[in-house]
Amino acid sequence: MRWTTRHGARAMAAAATAVLAAASLAACGSAGSEDAGSGTSGGEDGSSSAEGVDDGTQLTMWTRAPLEKQAKNAVEAYNSSHQNQVKLEVLPNDDVEGKVGAAVQSDSLPDILAGDVVRIPYWVQQGIFTDITDRIDALPNKADLQSGHIDAGTSDGAEYTLPFVTDISVMVWNKDLYTEAGLDPEQGPTTLQEFVDQAKAVAALGQDGVSGTYLAGQSGGALVFTLFPMIWASGEEALSEDGTQSLVDNDAAQAVYAAYRELVATPNGMGAGSKEETGATWTAPFQDGKVGVMPYPYTSVSGLFDTADFEIGVAPIPGVDGGQSTFLGGDALGISKSSQNVDQAWNFLAWLMSEDAQQTVFADNNDTASNLTVLADGYADADPRTVIANGTIKDGRTPVAAFFNEAFNAAGSPWQLLIQDAVWGDGSQMGSLNDQITSVLGQ
Repeated sequence: MRWTTRHGARAMAAAATAVLAAASLAACGSAGSEDAGSGTSGGEDGSSSAEGVDDGTQLTMWTRAPLEKQAKNAVEAYNSSHQNQVKLEVLPNDDVEGKVGAAVQSDSLPDILAGDVVRIPYWVQQGIFTDITDRIDALPNKADLQSGHIDAGTSDGAEYTLPFVTDISVMVWNKDLYTEAGLDPEQGPTTLQEFVDQAKAVAALGQDGVSGTYLAGQSGGALVFTLFPMIWASGEEALSEDGTQSLVDNDAAQAVYAAYRELVATPNGMGAGSKEETGATWTAPFQDGKVGVMPYPYTSVSGLFDTADFEIGVAPIPGVDGGQSTFLGGDALGISKSSQNVDQAWNFLAWLMSEDAQQTVFADNNDTASNLTVLADGYADADPRTVIANGTIKDGRTPVAAFFNEAFNAAGSPWQLLIQDAVWGDGSQMGSLNDQITSVLGQ
């Protein structure tokens, strides 16, 4: 049973539903890297070639800051149980592209590289990863792995990546503020209009620094992560099947932008700084108890359950008239073309795909596992909100396009400009900006 990235393949989503019910970029030069680092013999400790080599090698790994918690959990668990040791470097999100680009030029990439799943297709196209098709296909539990992050790193039949962290977007709300506003603290929004109404109710409290909602207006990545699910839940698409045409000017999308525009026009409706928010601090206002309701990354909210001084509600992100969806985001990881320790790096990747590692690293920490068996059976003792969040995965999507980053995530992207116009402007440039997104996607 596998998940899929592309929105047209519903059969895989149905398969994931059945499992959940049980629980209530082709690369030039990559082949040379594989040959240089691979081997057929076991490691000094007797590990098999399928498991790679665990012989005390010092490995290097890069990850981006938004997923620091999960990366540290994985590395600490591996280092405590293996002779190999992984040295983790956490990169500021805005520095990833520059750091990776410079390392490509100097052939100094780390052994293990994790990156935003929507950027992976481009990195594969650029030859950044080692081809590990045979190794992935030999995994005894490959059919039980979340396939979205595998598919994102597949080109011309060759596989370069595995799932690292599966992040999902959910709707969160501050139950304490809901109670003060006369709302049912146990009931989050189930339609777009309910989202607007509930945000307005919190805004009407008139409390200093408190807003109905918040939006990362200058962060293309945060905007797709939070707004695309509202479009998908409404029965519309954000991209064409082949990822070359933008559809973010359709009726559902326009309704979503209008809802946020209404909140901008409402006193305290939209949090101060939303229009200028670059993504560096976009989760902080909710974390500080200053936002009523907003779409949010589950990897960030799960860490608040035991630390926030207010009660938090979690629900799926709704569409215009209901439905639900989520952005299947997060990071995939692979072995870089620079690595001289492919067998040892594979040992880390293969271990991370195991049920035991997925349970210890992810499920036990209220994070989303990438192993379907663990996803189904490993959350009996989890926070109920984690079960709710995991339940959204069956309706989730991962958009795949080689130039997704340039069209959507990059600073000053046409998508970012479209949101500025549609939410804080009059929407008059929406059509031309949507065309610009399509032009970038098709380059």
